[in-house]
Amino acid sequence: MITRPFWQERLEQAWREAPIVWLAGVRRSGKTTLAQSLGEKRSLYVNCDLPATEDMVRDPVLFFRHCDRPVVVFDEIHQLRDPSRLLKIAADEFPKLRVLATGSSTLAASKKFRDTLTGRKRLLHLVPALTGELTAFGASLEKRLYQGGLPPALLAASKEPSFYREWLDSFFARDIQRLFAFRDINRFNALFEYVLKQSGGQLEITKTASALGISRPTVESHLQALEITQALTLVRPFHGGGQGEIVRQPKAYAFDTGFVSFARGWDPLRPADKGLLWEHLFVEAFQAQWPDVPVRYWRDKAGNEVDFVRPRGRDTVDAYECKWSADAMDATALKVFREYYPKGNNYLLTPAAGRTYRKQLQGVNLIVGGLELLEKQDV
Repeated sequence: MITRPFWQERLEQAWREAPIVWLAGVRRSGKTTLAQSLGEKRSLYVNCDLPATEDMVRDPVLFFRHCDRPVVVFDEIHQLRDPSRLLKIAADEFPKLRVLATGSSTLAASKKFRDTLTGRKRLLHLVPALTGELTAFGASLEKRLYQGGLPPALLAASKEPSFYREWLDSFFARDIQRLFAFRDINRFNALFEYVLKQSGGQLEITKTASALGISRPTVESHLQALEITQALTLVRPFHGGGQGEIVRQPKAYAFDTGFVSFARGWDPLRPADKGLLWEHLFVEAFQAQWPDVPVRYWRDKAGNEVDFVRPRGRDTVDAYECKWSADAMDATALKVFREYYPKGNNYLLTPAAGRTYRKQLQGVNLIVGGLELLEKQDV
């Protein structure tokens, strides 16, 4: 079993703040493996996919009273009839107990969760393998970009198209259909594959509906389902009231680089492909570091664009440019951005940076480094 200390520490930190941790992430991202890494002596692992589990927890008070371990793991808890009641009783009646509940979507996605456990839970968003975990997986950065970060795909000797096709079918049957009752797998998968091919670019709903021959409300409902199940991140524009700023058009980032390269038929990857996929890794690293903070980008009507921004404190906004090669960096847009927002750090994130260093480009001060820079920043 590959250990993932970054996530184990995040889990322990979350438990120091609340008795329940909701571990969310797409199918096959490693939720079960992380849960089982707690060990049998410390935790009781409960597989909620098993029919017998429903009967086991029918009386929650009796179940928790006879639990002889400090941690209970409910894997795929949304499969139970009334998971909200089960977790509420655990938090309110057994405050010393720690609970880990896993699912493929956000807690509020299922109608079964009438009580979203405000104040009793913390969210942990498990993303595909981070760059800092590649050594543990025995994988290179290029392999991570090409095959993706889902553990089964990353550990495979080569890229197997069947894995990605089977995942897409399973995702619809086990997550989308159960949570949202969508019936047309072909229509949904057509939209999902379209999003994968457009990933990293601006997403126009009207244009998408026209291209696929489906209604705008259908596109909107399917995109919402993809967001809720964390298969898609809509990166919305940041704006502070400037007249020249873009305020509505989101950019879409799919959950995993392997599926993007698969949908686009990128074999082998070219440098331009790696640059776009490197942006995807930033989105995943951002979500791992700050699961409750939405990632944003910035653009004005003149076409100046900053890859990503993060508001930090009052009147302070950090800017992030993601480049496969530092030589590709042009600071023109950053200079314009700083005319709007003078306070904040400017980061140039590139895989070839090595040690973190500072430089000045076109009059703009930059902090240059890899994605590990995100782990060193304050929340």
